Amino acid sequence: MEGSCNRSVWRTTIPAAMANYIDAGSIVAGSAGLMLWAEYLKMSDWRIGLIAAFSSNAISAAVGALIGGWICDKYGRKIVYTYDMLFYMFGMLFIIFSHSYVTLFIGYVIVGLSVGADIPASWTFIAEEAPAEQRAKHCGTAQLAWAIGPVVTLLLSFALTDLGLLGSRIVFAHLLVLAFITWKLRRSLSESKIWKDEKEGEKILAEKGVEAKSSFKEFFIIPNLKAMLFLIGIYLFWNMVAGTMGFLMPFIYQTVGGVTQAQAVILQAFLFTCTALSTYFIFMKYADKMNRRLLYAIAAIAAIFAWGLFVVAPVTVVILLIFVIIYGLHCGIGQQAFYQLWASEIFPTKYRARSQGIMFFFVRVSCGVWTFLVPHLISAKGFSFVASLMVIFLIISAIIGVIFAPDTSGKTLKQIEHERYEKYKNIHLGLEEIK
Repeated sequence: MEGSCNRSVWRTTIPAAMANYIDAGSIVAGSAGLMLWAEYLKMSDWRIGLIAAFSSNAISAAVGALIGGWICDKYGRKIVYTYDMLFYMFGMLFIIFSHSYVTLFIGYVIVGLSVGADIPASWTFIAEEAPAEQRAKHCGTAQLAWAIGPVVTLLLSFALTDLGLLGSRIVFAHLLVLAFITWKLRRSLSESKIWKDEKEGEKILAEKGVEAKSSFKEFFIIPNLKAMLFLIGIYLFWNMVAGTMGFLMPFIYQTVGGVTQAQAVILQAFLFTCTALSTYFIFMKYADKMNRRLLYAIAAIAAIFAWGLFVVAPVTVVILLIFVIIYGLHCGIGQQAFYQLWASEIFPTKYRARSQGIMFFFVRVSCGVWTFLVPHLISAKGFSFVASLMVIFLIISAIIGVIFAPDTSGKTLKQIEHERYEKYKNIHLGLEEIK
């Protein structure tokens, strides 16, 4: 059985989902105060690009996910999603008390490494503990936290605007406090039952003289490769857009749209509010019930339309507002929500977190390179050119997702594993079969 009673499952889902709050919160806290830090530390475009590329938005998170995913599959989910928060708090202290570009950069890297490690652990843990018929609903909780984190962070930034850089430090401090609370809550969580069964099964096979431990060669089998190519395809191209939106959009609102910093923060907060609403009222309520391919297609088309506005119309406050509403609603039911769900479903237990770590690494490194280039592309080619590239990325992501969406709704993780890995008995044998 993949879940226990509903109440106990939610007690594990919510603390695990907080990874998304602190991930998105740290990205948005950086973006909301980017202009303040840039002025205070006299950052050039290249230094701003480096911060964007190596923050929790991109490369450092990518490395963290690669390491965290491997540890998750080898030593368990609990060791990562519990103690990783201590590392996160340490990095936050660097940022909060930073007075130089070097210490600020180091803080961003440490925070990025920690949120990267937490993501595959938390997403995997939520999916493994959720009831099969409510897995999208529980996985959607992480997406909801991913939206609420920026809303709270941005509204706090807006409220503290008059404090200048001190306000930005306080915003980061609230993430430090929440990380501590999350760490305390997670300490009482038990290890994933599916993962424990997997390890017990490996032990029984070892006693019988059968090697069942995962290997590098075994990992790169056809079903794994197909799943990774599919998920990287939808998430990479979408994340090129989302990474820009998450970290640089307030900067773009001000430099391209001509709005004030306070107005940029409010626009971004409204965008994530729309995301939270669509996550809760659409994805969490219907992704377990309706055709997932159809829901994915609707969300993907909405994103293409939203970014297409910047290609065909001048960037005015009205256009920005329309974009914020449509793209915000898309994010709650779009590529990240489905990527998180499918990435936790279509890999076998022994490789579930590691697969996510590898994909997250590839996607976030690519996103980091792209985010580094965006400010320069806007200066050299104009925002309309960059928006055109965003539309192309979103079209590619939409096509891949609609064509190759897996049929996993309502199925247990073991059922999905047996269907996809029927020919690979050493991978999908359950504990019951081994005994």
